[in-house]
Amino acid sequence: MSLSDRLRKAADAEKGLGGKEKTRVSVDPFQLIKERAQASLLTRLGTKLVDQQVSEPELRKLVMAELDEILASEEIPLNASERKLLGDSVVVEFLGYGPMQQFLTDDSITEIMVNGTKRIYVERGGKLEETEVQFLTEDHLRRVIGRIVARVGRRIDESSPMVDARLPDGSRVNAIVPPLAVDGPSLTIRKFSREAFTADDLVEMGSISKEASDFLQTCVLGKRNMLISGGTGSGKTTLLNVMSAFIPADERIVTIEDSVELQLAQEHVVRLESRPPNIEQKGEVTIRDLVRNSLRMRPDRIIVGEVRSGEALDMMQAMNTGHEGSLSTIHSNSPRDAVSRLETMVLMSGVGLNIRAIREQIGSALDLIIQIQRRRDGSRGIAQISEVTGLEGDIITMQHLFEFRYGAGKKGEIGELVATGIRPQFAQSMEEYGFVFPAELFSAPERSGRR
Repeated sequence: MSLSDRLRKAADAEKGLGGKEKTRVSVDPFQLIKERAQASLLTRLGTKLVDQQVSEPELRKLVMAELDEILASEEIPLNASERKLLGDSVVVEFLGYGPMQQFLTDDSITEIMVNGTKRIYVERGGKLEETEVQFLTEDHLRRVIGRIVARVGRRIDESSPMVDARLPDGSRVNAIVPPLAVDGPSLTIRKFSREAFTADDLVEMGSISKEASDFLQTCVLGKRNMLISGGTGSGKTTLLNVMSAFIPADERIVTIEDSVELQLAQEHVVRLESRPPNIEQKGEVTIRDLVRNSLRMRPDRIIVGEVRSGEALDMMQAMNTGHEGSLSTIHSNSPRDAVSRLETMVLMSGVGLNIRAIREQIGSALDLIIQIQRRRDGSRGIAQISEVTGLEGDIITMQHLFEFRYGAGKKGEIGELVATGIRPQFAQSMEEYGFVFPAELFSAPERSGRR
């Protein structure tokens, strides 16, 4: 007799079982047993399930011991293998990530979106699809969110209903709960590859051309200040990781992030993470505070995960005062929009600079803006690599060195990132330090014969 048949027979024999519940048992008896065990465990263990003082192995032992007592007291007829199956399932629900666990271990999935208890969507191959799995209750979903944020010293409740966190593998997590989330808790997880992508990987995937990859590597080695621009989910952090791998191992790197995501291969790295205010609204440490502090840490390179506020001014000043080769990302739809956003962010710093002074700072600080986007087929890749050439009148001037052209490239590809034929103005100054760009690197396709 199968496990389901045995559970159904045992459940039907229970005294006092109502018709409605009996129907539910006949549909999925194993699920009902699991739900009852979970409810009992939650009552018995309470806050221990999210207590950071209790290690995961200890918590696992507690869960299994309590589960054995529950099965014995309720006289549920399970053999050893069936008890293990039920135990493993319950442990995943309590110590793992519930129904999301299967998606977190699926490397083809890049994003998980939980809209309340009943709707879970995933992104696979750049396309969204709805799944059939659900959370048991809102408390179940809240418990999973609580476990995630507790691991990084954050909290989420009615007084602090939004939080950014991360999973142990670096995956980015955002959660928002009622009263702000009207239809129930919402959870978004942006997964990161188990193994960091390399420049060769991006070339193979068509995200960047070999010529552009070589160009960016030389620019990183030559300490050009670069800003990666793009929309949400376009691959800014992935590209930042790849470019950071070009930094020589003998340089001191300080990274500054809201939630640690960068996966740097170098050993001499100091990772800094901002901190939100506590329940008394004290103790906040902002990105701007960390950028200022990093200047006193003797960095060779400063990498800011994302500029989004007044720290833009401190970042520009750092680039202008001897911290060349700094990298950062920004949310924007084009290189021109990135410059406009930087101007707005500097104004947010509260420093009384006029717009011309701000543009002079940006024009002298930045060398390159790399625009990355989602393409028509859902893939991610570089759209433009633009050089910031300075200030003409009151306008920051730029020129495109590489751009993605739809219809170019090999048969079967939607397009290709190609050179525009323009040589960067900083090429001569880099050559003085031994970094030479081959002349053919910037040849437009029609001139070089490339397709």
